[in-house]
Amino acid sequence: MKFYFSQFTKKNRLTITLFTFGTAIATFFVLNILFPLNIHINYSQEITASDGTVLHAFLSADDKWRLNTELNEITPSLKKALIFKEDKYFYYHPGINPIAIIRALIENLISGKKQSGASTITMQVTRMLEPKERTYTNKFIEIFRAFQLELYYSKNEILQLYVNLIPYGSNIEGVKSAAVIFFQHTPDYLSLAQTIILTIIPNRPSSLVLGTDNDKIITERNKFLMKLEASNIFPKQDIEDALLEPLDAKRHPVPHFAPHISRRLVSSYPAQSTIHSCIDRMKQEKVENLAFNYIRRIHHMNITNCAALVINNHNHSVEAYVGSSDFFNQADNGQVDGVRAIRSPGSTLKPYLYSLAFEKGLITPKATITDVPVNFNGYMPRNFDEQFHGTVTAEFALANSLNVPAVKLLNEFGVSSFIHDLEKAGFRNFLNHEDQFGLSAILGGCGVTLEELTTLYSCFASEGLLLKPQWVKEHILSDTVRILTPGAVYMITEILTRHMRPDLPNNYESSTHLPRIAWKTGTSYGRRDAWSIGYNMDYTIGVWVGNFNGTGVPELTGADLATPLLFDIFNGIDYNAKNDWWVMPPGVDFRLVCSETGLVPNDFCINQVMDYYIQGISSMKTCNHLKEVFVSPDERISYCRNCLPQAGYKTKFFADLPATLVSFYESENIPYGRIPPHNPDCNHLLIDNPPVITSPSDGTEYVLEKNENQQLMLSCNADNEVQKVYWYINNQFYKSAAAGDKIFFTPESGSVKVSCTDDKGRNSDVNIRISLLQ
Repeated sequence: MKFYFSQFTKKNRLTITLFTFGTAIATFFVLNILFPLNIHINYSQEITASDGTVLHAFLSADDKWRLNTELNEITPSLKKALIFKEDKYFYYHPGINPIAIIRALIENLISGKKQSGASTITMQVTRMLEPKERTYTNKFIEIFRAFQLELYYSKNEILQLYVNLIPYGSNIEGVKSAAVIFFQHTPDYLSLAQTIILTIIPNRPSSLVLGTDNDKIITERNKFLMKLEASNIFPKQDIEDALLEPLDAKRHPVPHFAPHISRRLVSSYPAQSTIHSCIDRMKQEKVENLAFNYIRRIHHMNITNCAALVINNHNHSVEAYVGSSDFFNQADNGQVDGVRAIRSPGSTLKPYLYSLAFEKGLITPKATITDVPVNFNGYMPRNFDEQFHGTVTAEFALANSLNVPAVKLLNEFGVSSFIHDLEKAGFRNFLNHEDQFGLSAILGGCGVTLEELTTLYSCFASEGLLLKPQWVKEHILSDTVRILTPGAVYMITEILTRHMRPDLPNNYESSTHLPRIAWKTGTSYGRRDAWSIGYNMDYTIGVWVGNFNGTGVPELTGADLATPLLFDIFNGIDYNAKNDWWVMPPGVDFRLVCSETGLVPNDFCINQVMDYYIQGISSMKTCNHLKEVFVSPDERISYCRNCLPQAGYKTKFFADLPATLVSFYESENIPYGRIPPHNPDCNHLLIDNPPVITSPSDGTEYVLEKNENQQLMLSCNADNEVQKVYWYINNQFYKSAAAGDKIFFTPESGSVKVSCTDDKGRNSDVNIRISLLQ
């Protein structure tokens, strides 16, 4: 009977135990559903450099410095020290240590006061997440929350939460915050002695203040180091070195490097505590210093700011980002981000237009373009130096940044097509506004950003492949888009690499520090913006110089004030650049062309030069710069086939010049091979190539002051053989003049018809409207 009762008692106890245990588990899961664990920590947002160092940090929403220590920043030394000090059985218990709790309860009951808390690291995390008064009821809540933490998080994740929440006095929380503020390093760069200091301070953050209580901290540090040595936690030599390490710590300002890109990234990733940027810290500091010192040198010229962007061409990461020369200079609007500010690009879009023209076969580098006065329905572009050069090659026009050839090329290419290509290249200001831009867009009559321009030139460095800049390391490279062919880009690069050009800064001609780069400058209308964008195989760098308030400065040009900073940056970050350069891609080759036109030579083309061309794309048109003319033996009269005598004439080649070039030569008194006057006895009416009226512009309304006696100019472009033209106003003869002369008339209000007839009987008309203001 006694044996049976004993067996019954054992079974009963087991049943009761299992029932109690099951009830506890069931109760826990019910409470877990009713009171779910909700962890939300207000971290300070931080921007790290590519090497993991902190570039910039911002206060948390509750005004704390609470930087997120990532798992890879919790070193083995820190982990060992914390677990030894706070919770030796951390990796073995389920969130609470029952033995420690029972021991603490007994000690507290015997003494009648709280002497031991028995809190595990997990329980401390719950208390820091939900601070409450230290009561037994709240202790049970801590235990419940500790079980929840262990249910949902791994041990390393719980340790990470602990590391991020422990206090260090004032508004500093977390190991990383303390490491950065007091030691100016992230936790994974701390010595053992520094790590131990950050281990012992959280228990006494008000009495162990770094910078104030350093001697006391050293004493406490060494005591704990001796305990670690006695327990063989660290090698003896490491302990001895740590004991001898001095302490010269104090509170430092939180890093505030790269302020513009830091604010940009925080705005782009508001929910992300740690943003791993691609910024190279050394390059960023170098470019910031160069920009600051450069503006300080030229500030006396009333030029107050600049911006710079550095893109690594191999992975398209942004390694330096300077939005202004001094972010904290409010007087000069230093907080404006010049990388994203919309400004006039000046001539910096010209290489893109020329490369598009190359790949469409419109021109080759040695193709000629007339640089003479031209009128596009009232728009009359002029070159930066207010000069015209007659006939120039495409490569000369681009290298010298001539405006008139660029406008003529854009007119041939098509404004709408060019705007569409700019949109493909990522220029956002053109979207849905195509109708607002005209021929002036190629000279800066549009809005772009330094970011967009630098991205475009990085496409040149990538042989025509466009890839968006990479701001953060977590981003996967986006798909590349080919916007240019390698052949067209290669020809552009060859032109932009040449040093014999007017936009080479003064004193750089013989400089041994001239970087090997391809670059282009730009100056906006009114000299408000100076640009210089350059690239080699490793980097693409964009520079803007000017005033954020839009004030123009007479001395402000891309060549004189932006390019020196560009060269300084290249020399500063890539001084020992490799001599690697692009090789001629397949499909591009050399050929002989006529130097007069850049076209395939004809039999009469005696002056020939080598030129690049794209096989199957570039024009194969034969040169026709000369035409055969029948003239009298004394060359005083020319004949057409209708009046050609049976004898007494000869043939002679004359330059087949366009009418615009003839007018330019005439106006500038430049000698050229004029075709003799046509046979006066010829009665045949020539109908081809009538004079082109360049002023006034057809269909234009002119508003004039009535009492100012204002006049309009009459001018035209006529063929080489034209000697004289005749002007008519409303079908009434007004005046005769030499073909290249400019004359003036005083118009009346209303519709006016202007006619021009050359000495061959060919005629042109334009219709304008005159409004006279009282």
